[in-house]
Amino acid sequence: MSTEQALAKFIEHSVTWHQATAQPLTAWADPASPSPCQQQWLAEDQVSWLPVAQQPVADFSNIEQALELTLHPSIKAFYSCFYAANMAAGHPRGKLALLLPWNQDDISRLQENIIGHILMKQRLKQRATVFFAVTDDANIMLSVLNSTGEVFLEHVGKEVSEKIADDLPSFLASLTPQVYDACFD
Repeated sequence: MSTEQALAKFIEHSVTWHQATAQPLTAWADPASPSPCQQQWLAEDQVSWLPVAQQPVADFSNIEQALELTLHPSIKAFYSCFYAANMAAGHPRGKLALLLPWNQDDISRLQENIIGHILMKQRLKQRATVFFAVTDDANIMLSVLNSTGEVFLEHVGKEVSEKIADDLPSFLASLTPQVYDACFD
């Protein structure tokens, strides 16, 4: 299964689960920075939303040129499928939130953060990783090891050492939907 297929399957399962449990997908939103996934304003700064396919899809060639590094295809696929708010999920190791781009401006910020993250890893003489999720521990994220596509728990500023999946599609397939928790903000 490809990253695109695994992410689409998780998103479909999550949307169905939220609807079945009468817990709509909601997110904080800035009126000055709308998203294609926004459905309805619920309050001054909160919207309901549903994931939508990116059109056009995000392009990561600027990062690859700036860093003289080819990003792993799975991480490019992950960040170029959908516009959505961050999506909560459960994994056998704990709670997490998938970091998904809200709009085109968010993709630009994401790309800047990926560049900064990889430059930090280079300065620390560590293997390059690209984050894709946060956990309920502010010092631990989930990342793809760029050279292999394996998924690791990554402690901020440390070399990755705890592999939790052979690849991003199998990791995504292991997730269960959850209600978004403020601990991820």
